Amino acid sequence: MTIHIGAEKGEIAETVLLPGDPLRAKWAAETYLDDAREVSRVRGMLGFSGTWRGHPVSIHGSGMGMASLSIYVNELIRDYGARTLIRIGSAGSMQQDVHIRDVVLAMTSSALSTPSRGIFRELNFAPAADWTLLRDAVAAAAEMDIASHVGGIYSSDTFYDERADLTDQMTRHGVLAVEMETAELYTLAARYGCRALSVLTVSDHLITGEELPADERERSFGDMVEIALRAAFPDA
Repeated sequence: MTIHIGAEKGEIAETVLLPGDPLRAKWAAETYLDDAREVSRVRGMLGFSGTWRGHPVSIHGSGMGMASLSIYVNELIRDYGARTLIRIGSAGSMQQDVHIRDVVLAMTSSALSTPSRGIFRELNFAPAADWTLLRDAVAAAAEMDIASHVGGIYSSDTFYDERADLTDQMTRHGVLAVEMETAELYTLAARYGCRALSVLTVSDHLITGEELPADERERSFGDMVEIALRAAFPDA
């Protein structure tokens, strides 16, 4: 076990899904995995392992923001041998044609800063998704008849952002949506030679002010889980 993950060696699969909310990790494991068992609950951040169509899968909470996700992803990769990491979470649309309930598949992620920013010094590193995961997620969404969008997103350090000018410029430059974790996930995957992807449901809209009703969020979250699993195991 590590400082932040209580699982024993061998209890974490090479494929890990990463919802921010630990209770969503629990729900997803109980709903989608066979023989799901809890393997970690350090500081209330729940992790589970089981199988999906015969393939070992772990689902572990990552918390909110890049600083929190960085801790878990570093340990999952370095100490437990995770090789495929897929974030499943929500995002706010920044484009008129990216609607509530749509899925955004993040090709790249821009950020003002990340926990890894210091090691690059003057370089603006451009973290990107794994192509095979992205390709197979697009195919999965199409098979499931779910509206999806592929492109760049923005990973923010703040939830209550007050930079309307920056939002305007990102919308102008085609950024699809905003969330809080992907830029660091993709950076860590690049550093360690792993595969990573973010599959995001649009839960609110920065332009129209729409929000996904609470009773529909769980179903939309389920769609993300299935897209992520199909992308990780396209032949299953």
